[in-house]
This record gives sequence, structure tokens and C-alpha cells, in this order.
Amino acid sequence: MDRNTYKLLTPGPLTTTETVKERMLVDMCTWDQDYKAMTQEIRRGLLALAHAEKSGYTTVLMQGSGTFGVESVLSSVIRDTEKVLILVNGAYTKRMCRICEYHHIPYRAMEVPYDEIPDAGKAEEILKTDSTITHLAMVHSETTTGILNDLDSIAALARKYNKKFIVDAMSSFGGVDIDVPRLKITYLISSANKCIQGVPGFSFIIADEADLKQTRGTARSLSLDLYDQWETMEKDGGKWRFTSPTHVVAAFHQAMQELDREGGIPARHERYARMNRMLREGMERLGFKPYIRAEYQGPIITTFFYPEDGAFDFKDMYRFLKERGYVIYPGKLTERDTFRLGNIGEIYEADVEKILAIFADYRKETR
Repeated sequence: MDRNTYKLLTPGPLTTTETVKERMLVDMCTWDQDYKAMTQEIRRGLLALAHAEKSGYTTVLMQGSGTFGVESVLSSVIRDTEKVLILVNGAYTKRMCRICEYHHIPYRAMEVPYDEIPDAGKAEEILKTDSTITHLAMVHSETTTGILNDLDSIAALARKYNKKFIVDAMSSFGGVDIDVPRLKITYLISSANKCIQGVPGFSFIIADEADLKQTRGTARSLSLDLYDQWETMEKDGGKWRFTSPTHVVAAFHQAMQELDREGGIPARHERYARMNRMLREGMERLGFKPYIRAEYQGPIITTFFYPEDGAFDFKDMYRFLKERGYVIYPGKLTERDTFRLGNIGEIYEADVEKILAIFADYRKETR
């Protein structure tokens, strides 16, 4: 029986299965061999999802939300003598810049409008004129807007200029296929509560092992020291340095098995993309205009402008939707009023049909 009083139309946390939630009912010891073996199985499974199990990559699990993982990477792998070019088109690449500022990490930002993808040609012009840049960093699926950035073109640029490549794949990994070795991504970061459909509590980093080994002593934080976390997991067969979120790890282990049973990333991507199209097209019919053009729209979350006809109160609409079983996200833009609808997690055709009917009822009441 589903104990939820509502479903989450959000990009994570998201609505999980009952079986994922049930795995959190058992208490575990962080030192226990079975628990460490579970950690190791997760690490191997993540490499397989990234097509990287035999390509010189390794996986590090890090306590905390996805931002903890991003901060761990940026503050652990970029030396004071190096510099990262951050391709900014949303709040989460802005957050990368803030992390660099906090840790005094040399960086340069290339900013583009939030409804545009970073252009590899413009980034190349910067690389041609700034020889101090050693790393490129970007967000793949920018949950600020729902835009899916062009990973292939930036990866090709990093390869061409021999730059290390850091990718925040928080809202795409597990729902969009990413061949990490083919793209030669140096560090990919994602989180337990996104497309693999676990619950919040840890992030994970898929890292080029040779490069990670060279970063020893670079970290600017004790708890976020990526190299030390990896070394402990390697030497002690899955042991985390500090207390790990045991229940979250167990839930994620179950979620990975359920991803496999669904048909892996290709099947999940197909479901997400189908739900996204249904939501986008249905909302447009109701008079809600999407912020992102169709060719840039990712399959995870869609941003909509407030309708132009008549009064509109987001808080009132939020209450109306929640009372009828669904919770959505407010907008994260500044220049225009928007709200966001996510479609990852346990969201299926029946949910999309219901939410569109609820929006239609709300529109009738407020016009």
C-alpha cells in the first residue's frame, strides 16, 4: 500500500517505490561486512551504468546532497596553480562559481542566457586566449530550467585542448545515457535521489582513477576530501571515512536493482522522455508556455511561465494541486515568473493525465 499522501512532480527528492522505502526499515552497522559489501556493489554498479567498469575509472560515495559532491570535487582536484572555466547557464553553475569563491579556487565564468546552451565555439575562443585554464566544468541537465546542455560538444572541446572535464550530471545520470570513457569525462557527479530513484543522503563521483591519485593533498576540506574518501573505500573494502547514511545506502542499493529490472537507463530514459512530452504538450494546450525551446528541452523537468491571461497566484495553485495529490516546484528564475514540473521518479501516464486534469480545473476556477 502506498503511504504517500501526495506524489512529487519534482526533480529530486522524488516519489520512490514502496520497496525502496522498505529497505530503510532495517538498521545497519557501518563497520559490518555485509554493509561494506553493499557499498562495493553500488560502486561497481555505478561504473557499469557509466560504461566505465573496465576503463580506468573508479567511484567515490560522499555523504551529503549533490552540492556536497560538487564541492568535494572542485575543492579537492583543482590546485591553486590551476584554473577552471565554468560554463554558466543556470543556478547550479552559479553555485559552482560560489564554491570556487569560498575556497579561493581560480576560475573563470562564461555566462550565457538561461534558455540557451553554452556554445563550444565561444568556449574555444576563451581557451585560445587563456592558457592558464586547466579544467572545464558544466552542468549537463540544468534543473533551474530543464534545459539539457550539449555534453558531446564540450567534451570534444576538452579533449581537443587536453583539459580535464568536470560534469555535474545530478539530474541526468541514470535517466540519460552517458558514456563516461568515450567522452573522457574526468569527474562526473550525481546524487542518490535523482534518476536512479533513491532517497536523499549521499552523492557519488565517477572519477578517472589516475587523475584522482594525483590529487592527494589538494583538498581544502577534511570531510569533503575526495582522495581520502576514495582511499579509505579502496583499502577497507567499502568503509566510509565517517558515519555514512546507512538507510539511504540500502535504499539506493534497492533502487539500482529496480532500475535494472525496468530495463536500465534506455528504458528509464524512454519513460521520462514520454512523460515529459505529455506534460509539456498538455500544459501548452492549457495556456502555459514553456520557458525552454523544444530542441533544448531535457526529459527531467520543464519550466513554465505564469499564464498571461488573468490573475495567477502560485501559492494558491500549489495548495490546489497538493490537496489533490501532487506537489510541484516554484521557479528558479529572476527575470520572469515561472514554476516547474518534474517527471522523474514513480510518475506514469495516469499521473500525467491526472495532473493535467487538475490544472484544467484550476484554470476554470481562476479565469
